[in-house]
Amino acid sequence: MLITIENVLSKDEVRQFRGWLAQAGWQDGALTGGTLARHVKQNLQLPDNAEPALSLGQHILRALASQPLFVSAALPRKIFPPKFNCYQNGGTYGTHVDSAVMQLPGNQGSVRSDLSATLFLSEPDEYEGGVLEVESEFGVQSVKLAAGDMVLYPSSSLHRVTAVTAGARLASFFWIESMVADEGERSLLFDLDRTVQNLAHELPADHHELVRLTGIYHNLLRRWAQT
Repeated sequence: MLITIENVLSKDEVRQFRGWLAQAGWQDGALTGGTLARHVKQNLQLPDNAEPALSLGQHILRALASQPLFVSAALPRKIFPPKFNCYQNGGTYGTHVDSAVMQLPGNQGSVRSDLSATLFLSEPDEYEGGVLEVESEFGVQSVKLAAGDMVLYPSSSLHRVTAVTAGARLASFFWIESMVADEGERSLLFDLDRTVQNLAHELPADHHELVRLTGIYHNLLRRWAQT
């Protein structure tokens, strides 16, 4: 299940991010790739433990906290601090799968990667190529979003970024450990929650069926959630 979340960052916020990123010191992204991934990873990446990555990452986390669609879809338990990358001059990232467990910076434990997120910071017409391709049971799904928009997809998916043949593709990326590890259970909860939210616009808050559906949602979440 791929979920697009629009306007995580406003256009003004994107411009501010771009200003900081233009002055940043980038490094070879292959330095952070896994044993196999580093052989197919050709991009630039900001150092994780320095500015502006730290401040910009915190800004993204604050923005996500006010996004009901993100909370509903991810049911986040832990979020790996956002990272930043740049693809240009033929940069690409071949087919790979994200690591299942990642160590948090500063010996703060680990994160199980249930969901992967890409937040686009360049407009689609600013670069050629750079398409995020995610393999799913429905085939390959291609993603190239407006700056400020974000896509969520299962971390277990094989995925890649096609070569950027002109311009530059800037993005932030990170991983989420969900309170509900099972993708099927999480998808059912998401569908049920969206149904409840849609009905809430049509029915009074004390409507019996609306209250009953809300109760079913929370009882399922209570059964499946790990806190």
